[in-house]
This record gives sequence, structure tokens and C-alpha cells, in this order.
Amino acid sequence: MSRWHLRLRALSGGRLKVERIGRGVLRVDGHVVDNAVLGPGALVEAVDLFTLLYTTRPADWPRRTTPADAEPFPFGAADANGIVGESPAAWHLRDELALAAARGEHVLVHGPSGAGKELAAFALHAGSPRSAGPRISRNAATMAGPIADLDLFGNLQDCPTVGTPARDGLLGEADGGALFLDFIDEIPAALQTRLLRAMDTGEYQRVGDARPRTASVRWIAATSRDPADLPHALRSRFIHHVRVPGLAERQGDVPLLARHLLREIAATSPDLRAQLFDGDEPRLAPELIAALVRHPFTSHVRELHGLLWRAISASRGDVLGPPPDLHQPAVEPPPAAATAITREQVVAALVACGGVREQAWRALGMRSRDLLKRLLKKFAIS
Repeated sequence: MSRWHLRLRALSGGRLKVERIGRGVLRVDGHVVDNAVLGPGALVEAVDLFTLLYTTRPADWPRRTTPADAEPFPFGAADANGIVGESPAAWHLRDELALAAARGEHVLVHGPSGAGKELAAFALHAGSPRSAGPRISRNAATMAGPIADLDLFGNLQDCPTVGTPARDGLLGEADGGALFLDFIDEIPAALQTRLLRAMDTGEYQRVGDARPRTASVRWIAATSRDPADLPHALRSRFIHHVRVPGLAERQGDVPLLARHLLREIAATSPDLRAQLFDGDEPRLAPELIAALVRHPFTSHVRELHGLLWRAISASRGDVLGPPPDLHQPAVEPPPAAATAITREQVVAALVACGGVREQAWRALGMRSRDLLKRLLKKFAIS
């Protein structure tokens, strides 16, 4: 940017006043204004230039890395467990995970669908004393019918039918480590009694085996439902409950998550990296960031991932903009018409931007590159 665009001033009561002092369009929460008084959560856009989200943190709230010996990571990057976010909600989740991970009791992870419960479950195992042991994962909704016991507890050779190979079952495979059951609310009722005994004592029997076995297993389960909806006997076995927040609680993390997901996508696509990245940073249009921050996510990080892919599919330039089906407010004409811009201003913008027209029209506060083309022709600037 080659000039000042906004002036911000702190007011009492945690409010801010924002004023437009440049030629471009100032938009606050989707409305074009010259000035506005903001509260937390307000979205401020210098259209085509940058997007700001007003967030707050408690004055005494520390940015902690827990446990104390955890590996540090750059601001906005994924931590050692792959969790991205700098919001209070993201750091509270890290604290909760560290607290539960260090202990041996069973853990229930809950939160909205697509928010990252499986990632949280893996962090619990990685930070536990059992981290060197196996981590076995299974969707509990698939453990239904007559083979459910075989899946969980295993079976002897030729049981229940001739030709059935012997299996250790999930419990045997997870011995010394952790067993993660997603969709624990879908576990068959007929299996729960035997499951609860295994959770309490580690004792179980393979199908066809007369003698009991014992496995040392930490149970980690996940559900998208309210934990209160689980049967009391099952819920009470999980001493620790960890809630994974949805994106509505961590709006400021959305751009960081978008950058992280795009880096993962580009890691397997050199062509995409060449098109949309400057080094390790994706080129994201401010209107894409604004649209994503305002978007009412229903499946959270999973939905964000899908929106980014739709944006990539629709992209034809070197800056990633919003896909056509992602709602965008109409951009009203800027207060200063393009014809009010002088030849000297156009030349100065081109010099400041190293002759890059894509940057110059934005620096001049124009709505599109076509306006710059007209002025270049009018002023005979080559």
C-alpha cells in the first residue's frame, strides 16, 4: 500500500472508532461507511486491500504453550499436534488437552461435527505417557450386528464359523496404548455391558475363548452430541470431558486455518503452489477472507476445506478469490470517481508498486483493474 487508508482510535468501553482517510471503500460489517464505532466481532474492510476483524482478549490472559516443555511454534502455525489457532478458545483447548493427556483416565471428546475432534483425540494420545504404545481408531457406528463382538474383543480360530481366522480384536491391538472410538453414541446397546467391564477392569474374552484376557487400554471416545445424551453408565466412565469449539467461537482463527489447509493442499500440487503462492504464503483476496470469516459454518473445518477447494476450482488468476456460491455483499462505488485521480497519482502508484499494475490499481483504491487500464490509455502511460 502506498498511502494511509484508515484511522483507528480507541474509545471507552472497549469500542473503537474507524475513519476512512483514503480514496478506497470502507466497509464495516457489509455496509459502506465513511466512519463507524466498532464493538468486538466487527469486520472492517478496506475493499480490495485488506480485511480486519476486531477481537479482544482478557488483559491477564497469557499465550501459553502447555505442557511447559512443549515444542514452540510460530504464531499462526500448526502446533506439534497439528492444531491451528491463536484465539483464546484455541488455547483453552490446548490447555484442556494437555491436562487430560498427562493423566491415565478415559477421555470423552465432544463438539460439533467437523470441528476437529479426531485431531484432539490424537493430541491426547501423543501427550500421554502411553504415546509410545499403539493408537487404534475405529468408527463405533460400524460396530453393529453379529460381528461387533469379534471387532472389539477378537476371536479364536474357527470361531464363530469354520474358516474364521483368529483375531486379537481392537482391545488386543490397543494393549499398552489407546483405543479411539469415534461416534461413541452409535455403539450398539447390546455391546455396552461388555464394553463397560473392559473399560473398568481391562478384562475381556475373545469369542470362543473360555479364559479371560486383560488389556491395558486407555479409551478415548468422540461424539457430536451433548454428553448428557449418552447413557449414564457409559458417560460416567469418561472422567475427563474435552470440548472442541466450533468456528463461530474462533472467528479470528479462520484465516489461519485457511492458510494451513491451503499449504497442505499445495504440498501435493506444485502447479497450484506456483499459481497461488508467494513462497510459503498463499495469495488470498481480502474479499475471500471477509466472506470466510462471516460464513455461518455448520461443519466447521471440514466445510472450510471444501470452500477452499471450490475457490481453487473457480480461480483463474494468481490470487485466490471467493467461489461464486460464497455470499458476497455488493460493493458500492467508491466516494472518489476514477476520473478524479490525476496522472501524477497513477505514475506514483506504478513507481511504488514496481510497475505491477495488479498492485497499482488496488493502491489507488479502484474497484477493478479495468479502471486503471482506462486511465493508462487516457494519460498515455505505457
